[in-house]
Amino acid sequence: MSTDTPASAPAESAAERYLAVQRSDEFAGLRRALRGFVFPMTVAFFLWYALYVILSAYARGFMGTKLIGNINVALVFGLLQFVSTFVIAWLYSRFANRRIDPVADRIRDEIGEVTHEHGPRG
Repeated sequence: MSTDTPASAPAESAAERYLAVQRSDEFAGLRRALRGFVFPMTVAFFLWYALYVILSAYARGFMGTKLIGNINVALVFGLLQFVSTFVIAWLYSRFANRRIDPVADRIRDEIGEVTHEHGPRG
């Protein structure tokens, strides 16, 4: 009865498969696409937020300018921080649905085929 295989063989083959996927062009493209959205958007939002903080600290006259009634520039800028956060989240959702999720699903399915062949992981 020498048909026993080492208990670590399925884990090794799954680990090897994960490493192969990580080194694949498809996975590299997925990471590049994600970074291509996340890094510029993060920088843009940080600059927008920094502008708000700097103007609040050093341009009090401008930020205190009344627009309508008691609504001033600072209040509008502050509310636009919330708006820009929701817009970025919406843009990311659209971007992920079109460019990230299909590739990630395909990669997950490929890995799933290998891991399901060896049964559930414990």
